Amino acid sequence: MKTKKLVQLSLLTAIALSIFIVELQIPNPFPFPGIKLGLANIVTLYVIYRYRAKEALLVLMARIILGSVFSGNLMAIMYSLAGGICCFVVMSVLYDKIEEKYIFIVSILGACAHNIGQIIIAIFITKTLAIMMYLPWLLLSAMITGLFIGLCTQYLLKSRAILIQK
Repeated sequence: MKTKKLVQLSLLTAIALSIFIVELQIPNPFPFPGIKLGLANIVTLYVIYRYRAKEALLVLMARIILGSVFSGNLMAIMYSLAGGICCFVVMSVLYDKIEEKYIFIVSILGACAHNIGQIIIAIFITKTLAIMMYLPWLLLSAMITGLFIGLCTQYLLKSRAILIQK
């Protein structure tokens, strides 16, 4: 990897990590635990579209691991990895099949996959399927937040607000 690209991806990782840490400080306004905007995913989706999936995976993994360390919540790494990897797989498969102007669809489906991955881990940890009753609420929130994240990313890509020269 060239130095310029490494520096750019490092900066994007730092941005994603900063967003993640700031978002942790926002109290959850919902009656259900675990529902967040997922603003750091703007960076992941941006990197998928501006670079490639491989680079986005590096940024995502660095953010998840460092985010767990910096937040002091190492238990959350299992949920973050499961959700992040499921989300990444869906978005990286869809990004070249869906036009950039419909990036919000990629984001919504990625957000849904993220929540499904987290529910699978929760079932594994709690050893109960009752946790599935939580899934409809998570998927509803994923559709709303995924739309928001997708539209924000689309704006960034279109406006060139983050100027990255290859």
